[in-house]
Amino acid sequence: MKILSPEVTRLLDKLYNLRGSDSVVFKEMESAHAKAEETKERTTKEKGALQEKIAGLESDSKNLSEQGKKLMDLLKGIDKSAYETVIDRLHINFDPEALLQKLDENLPETIEKVNEDIKASQEELVKVEEEMNSAITTIEEIGIRKDAAIANQEKLNEYFELALAGNINITRDSITSLLEQFDLSEEETREAAKILMFPEDALYDYDAKIKESEKKSISEVMQEAKSQEEVAPKVEEAPVEEIKEEPVKVQVEEVKPQPIQEEKKFDREDLIDLFNEIGLDYLDYTTSDLDQILEHFNEKVIRRNVNIFKENDLSLDIFVDHINLLYDKELEAKMDRLLRIGKSALDIYLNPTVLTKYDYKNLDKAILLLQNSGLDPKKVPLMAY
Repeated sequence: MKILSPEVTRLLDKLYNLRGSDSVVFKEMESAHAKAEETKERTTKEKGALQEKIAGLESDSKNLSEQGKKLMDLLKGIDKSAYETVIDRLHINFDPEALLQKLDENLPETIEKVNEDIKASQEELVKVEEEMNSAITTIEEIGIRKDAAIANQEKLNEYFELALAGNINITRDSITSLLEQFDLSEEETREAAKILMFPEDALYDYDAKIKESEKKSISEVMQEAKSQEEVAPKVEEAPVEEIKEEPVKVQVEEVKPQPIQEEKKFDREDLIDLFNEIGLDYLDYTTSDLDQILEHFNEKVIRRNVNIFKENDLSLDIFVDHINLLYDKELEAKMDRLLRIGKSALDIYLNPTVLTKYDYKNLDKAILLLQNSGLDPKKVPLMAY
C-alpha cells in the first residue's frame, strides 16, 4: 500500500474525525452546552435568592419609614410629667424626648443604608440576569449550530462517498463552501477540496486502512492476545527481528519519566498566577478542578505537559475536559510512545482517552499485544485502544 505523507495523513485524520459521531465539532458543542446549562442553573438560583432578598429589604425600608413616623408622632404626644410618680417609683427608664432625638438622628441614616443595600442587590441582579440570559442564548445558538453541523456532516459524508465511488460531480465552490464550515485553514480547505474533486491513491489508501482496521473487533484481538499471554507468558517478549526493527525496551528506558521532586504546595492564588503565565484561563476550570490540581501539584510537570501541546500547535482546551492530563507525570512518555508507532499529535489530541485510560506501562503493553497479534498499532484507530 502507498505510504501517505504526514501532511495528507493529518488532514485525512481530521476530515474522518469530522465525519464521525466523535467529531471534535460535536464534542466542543457538548462541552459548551454543558457549561451553559450549569451557568443557567446557577444563575437561576442566584436570581431567585436576590429577588427574595430585595423584596425583604424593600419591606424593611417601607416599615422603617411608616413605623418610625408613627412612633415619633406617639412620642411627641407624651407628657413625661403626667407619669412622673409611676416612672420614679418603679424606676422606669423612660424619656420620650431622648427617644425622639435618637429617632430623629438615626432613622434617616438607617433607611438610607437599607436603600443602598437594595440598590446594590438590584445591580447584582442585573448582572446575574445578563449572565443567565447569555447562557440561555448560548444554549439556543448551540441547538441551531448543532442542527447545521449535523447537516454539514451529512453533506461531507455524501461528498466522500461520491468521491470514493468515483462519481463526484460537485463544483469547487460547493465543496469549498462546505469545508469552510468546519473551521479548516485556507491551505487545508484547498487540499481537502482537491482530494474530493480529484480522488487519487491518497484517499483510497487511507479509506482502505480504516476499513481494514474495522474488519476485526480490536477488543476481540486484544482479548485473544491476552489469552495467549496467559498460556505463554513469554509472548510479551519481542522476538529478535522485532527488536532489530524497533528496540522497544531501550527506547522505553530513554523516555520513561524520572521521579520529579515535589515542589512547595501552592495555594489557589499561586495556581491562578501560574495559569496566567502558561496560557491557561483559570475561569474555564471549576473550584473542584483547581483543588484537584493543587492536590497533585507539581509545577515542573504542569509546565512540561502544557508545552507538549503548545509545541504541537494544539489547543490547551484538552485540559478542561481531561484535568488529570495537566498533572500526569507520564504524559510525555505516553505521547512519545504513540508518536514512535506513527500516530500524529493531532490524532492523539482528538482521541485523548488513550492518554487517560492507560498509564505508560499498560499503554506499552497494549501496543505490544497488537503487534504480537499481527496488527500494526499505527493503523488501529486510537479510539479502539
